[in-house]
Amino acid sequence: MADDSPNENMAIPRLLRAARMAYGTAVRDAFVAAGFDDVPRNGAYVLARVHDNATPALGALGHELRISKQAVSQLIDTMVMRGYLERAPDTEDRRRMLVTLTPRGAAAGRVSWEAATEVDEELARRLSPDGVTALRRGLVALASMAAEAEADATGSDG
Repeated sequence: MADDSPNENMAIPRLLRAARMAYGTAVRDAFVAAGFDDVPRNGAYVLARVHDNATPALGALGHELRISKQAVSQLIDTMVMRGYLERAPDTEDRRRMLVTLTPRGAAAGRVSWEAATEVDEELARRLSPDGVTALRRGLVALASMAAEAEADATGSDG
């Protein structure tokens, strides 16, 4: 049987996928421990985005999560029904709905942030400060490459 433990010889996409799981597992476990075991898939991301911007556009969320506007709308509906978010009409633009965190949503968001911060702190213990800086630079470079490729693809559609 092959050794599946992460190692420096693995392909970067596989390492990125495995690394992302460190955050996902920590957040899910923290949600369960804090009594937020009904946060839906992608819910932690939505909580963070609503915290940062009380009215993230459905289209933007769909783009970031790589899901349809309909799926984003269903996700928001689920989070409203479970008490994490609330919707209210935008008094300045009646075509829009404002999405905000409820006290329960804010508490779940704090749990998520704290869990992610613990992963960051463990990573900092395992790497040198230069290693963390290099990792961040590499991730920024990959994210920039993705954004450029997407801009090129979007530009060629129009």
